[in-house]
Amino acid sequence: MTYDVVIIGAGAAGLMCAATAGYRGQRVLVLDHANKAGKKILMSGGGRCNFTNLNTTPQHFLSTNPHFCISALKRYGPQQFVELVDRHGLEYEEKAPGQLFCQHRSQDVLDVLLTECEWAGVEIRLNTQIKQLVRHGDGMRLQTSQGRLDVGAVVVATGGLSIPTLGASGFGYELARQFDLEVLPTRAGLVPFTLHPELKQHLASLSGVSVPVSVSCREQAFQEPMLFTHRGLSGPAMLQISSYWQPGDGVHVNLLPGASVLEALKVFRQAHPKASLMRFLTERLPKRLAQTLCDWHQWHQGHIADFSNAQLAEIEAQLCDWWVTPAGTEGYRTAEVTLGGVDTRQISSRTFAVEELPQLRFIGEVLDVTGQLGGFNFQWAWASGVACGESF
Repeated sequence: MTYDVVIIGAGAAGLMCAATAGYRGQRVLVLDHANKAGKKILMSGGGRCNFTNLNTTPQHFLSTNPHFCISALKRYGPQQFVELVDRHGLEYEEKAPGQLFCQHRSQDVLDVLLTECEWAGVEIRLNTQIKQLVRHGDGMRLQTSQGRLDVGAVVVATGGLSIPTLGASGFGYELARQFDLEVLPTRAGLVPFTLHPELKQHLASLSGVSVPVSVSCREQAFQEPMLFTHRGLSGPAMLQISSYWQPGDGVHVNLLPGASVLEALKVFRQAHPKASLMRFLTERLPKRLAQTLCDWHQWHQGHIADFSNAQLAEIEAQLCDWWVTPAGTEGYRTAEVTLGGVDTRQISSRTFAVEELPQLRFIGEVLDVTGQLGGFNFQWAWASGVACGESF
């Protein structure tokens, strides 16, 4: 059979591209090796899918070529995707400023995409492996586990290496290298940190405790909740900063952001001279964290009146200037995204076609464009999928 467009990958970007191209009269086939479309969509956002961020700007993305994402994001913004899900009656809520989640379940977003593909006449074929992809005249030829296909163009929407249990693989990068495209080094992004044994032991009792913090590393800073786990540090704050962290870097953590802690300690000392430092901390931090800090730094001795100004300044530094040097990250096993990927300097920002081979295109996470946490990666999937689909 002959198709105008074959899309490899039935994820967010692939399905969006398929529906867009299908509505433009193209005969579109989506292939995926998995047994179900949109597996990563289903597990995203804790099963509620943070499907876009209303505040999306190019500054929310990491890339060696930061200007590449501007064109697609301008042409298809968050409001356009919201209008799409509104037409399907999808119920959603804004859980944090700009962050839109399904009110019920991630399946609702996937259903919108699958319905759009059906209406656009798109065929989706699962459990299909790609054995070979070669240029064939003005088009492309695929050898698949279900036979040979001669097509006008192939769109690679295979995603990255994150969460291999959902079927993630480096197949898209292999295809890029086959056609002499540069693939920039990849690593796990939006991923929890692991800790060195000594620090891990100090924090062992805190598994499950969450606290609002500000974190910074390499001139990037975020103010979000941090979660202690039995393996290390997670939560939005740590996931965000992990995308900027490099092995060996320290991460600066302020456990009481936005507060003048030294001044508060002095006021508390004057008002409650016979109180303990533990009381001061439990009024501002989770009790288990306050207890651990007091045990760790031996802050239990005496009343707060016994602490000098210099000692209070030292306490402030330990609360607001805590430097953590992670042992590493949990890697692709739990990472939400993959940093790096196909170098966008070889790709058209208008059509997403390979500059020297327009029959071959790359969209979504397989490219070296990675969003911060909060719905930005989905918006990149929608925008890159639509930009590519509209070019046919």
